[in-house]
Amino acid sequence: MAINNISTASKFSSELDKVIVSKAVTGFFADNVLRAKFVGAKTVLIPDIDFVGLADYDRDTGFSKAKTTVSNTSYELSKDRARSLQLDREEMDESGIANLAGQVLGEYVRTMVVPEMDAYVLSELYKVADAHGHTVEFDEDKVYSQLVSLINNVQSRAGFDEELVAFVNPRTYAALMNCAELNRQLVVSDFKQGEVDLKVKSLNGVAIIPVADDRMKTDIEFDGGEDTTSGGYTVSDASKDICMLVIPKKGASLVKKTETMRIFTPEQNTEADAYIFNYRVYYDVFVKKSGLELVEAAFSEINS
Repeated sequence: MAINNISTASKFSSELDKVIVSKAVTGFFADNVLRAKFVGAKTVLIPDIDFVGLADYDRDTGFSKAKTTVSNTSYELSKDRARSLQLDREEMDESGIANLAGQVLGEYVRTMVVPEMDAYVLSELYKVADAHGHTVEFDEDKVYSQLVSLINNVQSRAGFDEELVAFVNPRTYAALMNCAELNRQLVVSDFKQGEVDLKVKSLNGVAIIPVADDRMKTDIEFDGGEDTTSGGYTVSDASKDICMLVIPKKGASLVKKTETMRIFTPEQNTEADAYIFNYRVYYDVFVKKSGLELVEAAFSEINS
């Protein structure tokens, strides 16, 4: 297969997009932007709908009219991230460069792109909870009651029929799994994430999603990658641990756009006898006005 044509590049981009949705613990938020419309490389319109409640029916005048407002809110994606990956011609075996490139790029997205995106999304959701006064200090001795309290707080505002998810860090997950009071109520349930069906533990219908510790931080910093050995993200000095974060499954929108990959063959590469794959992705997470009060979190000082 020719490696440097448009269809191949588009296929790579599409497959890498699927890796993000299926492997990121926050990937299911991408399912909430089906009607989003890009109006530029980094700007997206997401529809908001405002209704008016019911009114009395009048037998003489009939129905009371009400205005239904559908407004497209403009959001700009703040994260514009990229990397140029190089594969030496000699690395190619009988399976061909296309197969090798697929493996390498898939692993890059899984190990580098996905953790960064998760860490950013969760830190931004924590900031929403904090800005609206919905954060508490984590108490490991009351882990079960605290989780139930966060869930009830969200349900009291979102409704008890709203599907919720609870992200927990390893410390919290271990405490929950060792909690006899909780273990009697945990069940294994189905959880849809993109095109993948997962099995997760849930409490009263709320999916409990364990997340790697370095993705559950309140503040992260992005490395600009000024040299070949730097990049990704780091935890800021001011950061705290996110121990629990509860939100409706439809409570946030993960918007991402992967540019069609630019591929250069060794013949086009003037610096090395190697293939070059230029990968670029825009992304951000947004919470609509109606969902700003529906995020609850528990935090602790790092290493506390």
